[in-house]
Amino acid sequence: MLANKVAKVFKNSEVIKQYQVGFALYNLEGKKMIFEQDANKQFTPASNTKLYTFYAALKMIPDSMPALRYVEKNDSLIFWGTGDPSFLQSELKDKSAYNFLSSSNKKLFFAPGRYTGNFFGAGWAWDDYNDYYQAEINELPLLDNSVWVKGKQNGDFSITPKSFTSCFVKDSTRTAGDFFVKRKLNINEFDYNAVAAKVNYNQQIPFKVSNGTTLSLLADTLHKIVELIDMKMPADAKTLYGAKRDSVLKAMLLPSDNFIAEQLLLVCGNKLSDSLSTEKTIQYVLKNYLSELPQKPRWIDGSGLSRMNLFSPKDMIDVLNLIYKELNNREKLFDMLPAGGKNGTLKNAYPKTDSPFVFGKTGSLTGVHNQSGYLVTKKGKTYIFSYMNNNFVNPTAAVRNEMVRIVTYIHDNF
Repeated sequence: MLANKVAKVFKNSEVIKQYQVGFALYNLEGKKMIFEQDANKQFTPASNTKLYTFYAALKMIPDSMPALRYVEKNDSLIFWGTGDPSFLQSELKDKSAYNFLSSSNKKLFFAPGRYTGNFFGAGWAWDDYNDYYQAEINELPLLDNSVWVKGKQNGDFSITPKSFTSCFVKDSTRTAGDFFVKRKLNINEFDYNAVAAKVNYNQQIPFKVSNGTTLSLLADTLHKIVELIDMKMPADAKTLYGAKRDSVLKAMLLPSDNFIAEQLLLVCGNKLSDSLSTEKTIQYVLKNYLSELPQKPRWIDGSGLSRMNLFSPKDMIDVLNLIYKELNNREKLFDMLPAGGKNGTLKNAYPKTDSPFVFGKTGSLTGVHNQSGYLVTKKGKTYIFSYMNNNFVNPTAAVRNEMVRIVTYIHDNF
């Protein structure tokens, strides 16, 4: 019997006895739970949180992303942000809003104020502000809310967007170590040490968001003056639609993009009111779409950067089941998710293959490493699984290898 065999594998594992493990295995076709271990206990999910964001977006965002809200008055075009992350984003490169604004013959006015939340999510690590995965949150994100620094042949480096070039300052007192750029905490001043940048150097650094930075980037990108206006968005404001929603979701899921995940919850909120709120979106989704979860989760942000998030493996199973039913297209769903041994964040977790058998999300923080998704066995059965590892001091590779070993065992034998 499958349950007994899986239970034996868990019981005999010396590795997982060293930390907290929650596991649930659900038969998708048979619609029944096969095996669980501490599956009703709550764990820090890390980027498994993005599965909740994924489901929220499927329920609340139309087929095309609302890129801007706007009104036209006489000779003016006034626009509001929707939180849409795809405006010239590095992978999506969506130009819908860009083309709309650049082709207008009217005076352009940006009206801020729809998002009044913090630039970081609750429980985020403040000292990660310089790291690529912690871009700030705002209502009109541009260019991933990041600056790219790339090494050149002569030891010099390029800066994108170029408008930030004047913000870079060489620290002549630092002449040792590898080339590295660090932004000052609260301003857009980027210090770098006085050493040559290697040709393959590539660093993505979040910039400090502000209305001034937004106006400057818009003007630099559109080659037009964009002014600020204090105006509440009217109920009849029109919507400009842009990138395909599912392309944006895939761009979030495959590399586990925190920036896209956080902004998507604001886009969901665009449907609810004239304000954009992560907290209000989460409460709406929990009340209207996830009220029957086995354990009430503590859901704080869109990306999983917050250690305040707490989900149980059983909750993850339910959300994955709801995602499967909502998309109602197995091939499309599996294409959007990282695939073990093939692409995304699962590419290197499993042996390289053209026929992956795991499709899901990873989730990693210090002492946290999870996988939740879909498992296709050699006999052609499909299971939903959630495997959550918390509070370990072992190397992450050892935890990952044991998880992969057990998941592969289920694939091979059932």
